[in-house]
Amino acid sequence: MKIVDVAKVPISETPHHVDARKIYDTEHANVVVITLAPGESLKKHITPVDVFFYVLEGTGIVEIGDERAEVGKNHLVESPAKIPHLLANESDGTFRVLVVKVPKPTTGTRLL
Repeated sequence: MKIVDVAKVPISETPHHVDARKIYDTEHANVVVITLAPGESLKKHITPVDVFFYVLEGTGIVEIGDERAEVGKNHLVESPAKIPHLLANESDGTFRVLVVKVPKPTTGTRLL
């Protein structure tokens, strides 16, 4: 059994410059926990594979294509491959999201 303590996983270098911790990385999938402080956001970008976001804590904004919605704890949002999207924290608290990419991307994210 493998147990990962997310708090001990190092923050990954990303073009977004936020707290992003890769907690699962196999040939089949990639899982990251992203924590956005108030006022932080991911830059609008495109991923080459389907992604889903599961909100672990707080409230935030998800934009996918032309759609924008506020989401909160225990919400799951699907984001299809190759559609521009972003996450933003416009609240006064922490916004923490589990990000799952399936299948594991073979090319990188493209910033817009």
